[in-house]
Amino acid sequence: MRISTSQYFGMNVQTMDDQQSTLASLYQQLSSGVSLATPSDNPVGAAQAVQLSMQGATLSQYADNQNTALAALQSEDGSLSSINNVLTSISTQLVRAGDGSLNDGDRGAIATQLQGLRNQLMGLANGTDGSGNYLYAGYQAATPPFSINASGAVQYNGDSGVQNVQVTGTRNIAIGDTGQAVFLSISPAGSAAVTAGNSANTGTGTIGNVSVTNPTDPTNQHQYTINFTSATTYTITDATTSTTSAPQTFTAGQAISLGGGGQNVTISGAPNAGDAFSVTPAAQSNKDVFANLDSVIAALQTPVSGTGGQANLTNALGTALTQLHNTMNNVTSIQTSVGGREQEVEALQTVTQTNSLQTTSNLADLTQTDLTSAISKYTMTQFSLQAAQQGFSMIQKLSLFDYIGN
Repeated sequence: MRISTSQYFGMNVQTMDDQQSTLASLYQQLSSGVSLATPSDNPVGAAQAVQLSMQGATLSQYADNQNTALAALQSEDGSLSSINNVLTSISTQLVRAGDGSLNDGDRGAIATQLQGLRNQLMGLANGTDGSGNYLYAGYQAATPPFSINASGAVQYNGDSGVQNVQVTGTRNIAIGDTGQAVFLSISPAGSAAVTAGNSANTGTGTIGNVSVTNPTDPTNQHQYTINFTSATTYTITDATTSTTSAPQTFTAGQAISLGGGGQNVTISGAPNAGDAFSVTPAAQSNKDVFANLDSVIAALQTPVSGTGGQANLTNALGTALTQLHNTMNNVTSIQTSVGGREQEVEALQTVTQTNSLQTTSNLADLTQTDLTSAISKYTMTQFSLQAAQQGFSMIQKLSLFDYIGN
């Protein structure tokens, strides 16, 4: 088909206009560094860029949450280490108090030291994090979790709420533990049954720790009382089933079997008729570390007198040491859990950082100018435009009038 001169000129002008428009677009990309300024530049790429931007914002929020969680867990971890140090010092003093060569004044001095350690423990229980929030108050983070009531006993004012932080799309992690869990509870694993002597005992009998021979025996979870009907006979009462055994002959230091035989205990010395001893499962024992400390401090402040005075003190110290062991075991278990959560958050931080870098890279590939490619295209387009202009200029001269003029 024939193309008129006007059509031919129009086609060439349009081609040069397109090339100039392309040059302008490439120049804009080179000057701004952005290859995707408007959705019309690349509709599919624009949709992908929106998704990547949203993903990047989400990952950034998770990174902030992870930093918050790790800081809180590190604060608790440090606090628990200090608590363990105080508990270890208390244990040392309790062992020292059992030295039979000490007098009432010496034991009174130890009681004073224990009172100071109790106050240190109280201070740690009311410890705060870097933001001033109380570590062990649950949801009541602005209120001190522990206080001393009118009777001088320590009471818990926090709640049982555990704060959680979402650290990934599918993972919420606890960033603290309550004062109830740390100071008023024990861990089922590793805790021991608590033995005690009645403070009204008049004999010299002292009870040892429980020895477990069958950990799976369900009667291990029963509470028992050993009552001496005479200096040489005793009965065992199972408080859980309300049953009492027939009188049995007592031999100092000989194992006394409890319940179904899953555990036994020994009593040394010479109990008197009417003396009593108890064995309480760890789960049913007094778990309040402050109350337990108050009890042993009171025992150390009581002058040792009479036939059973030293035996009662020995029993009180033995009970306190077992209770303290259970508390230390509980604190260690919680600290282990905190350490595990710290490691998890640190691992998630690595994953989140990697994902964030990849998302940023993908977004940059979509929206930022590839300078090498853009410069190459700009140069080629520029050469093409110059060639088109030169060609159009030469073709314009192929006119009859130009020949006539020559």
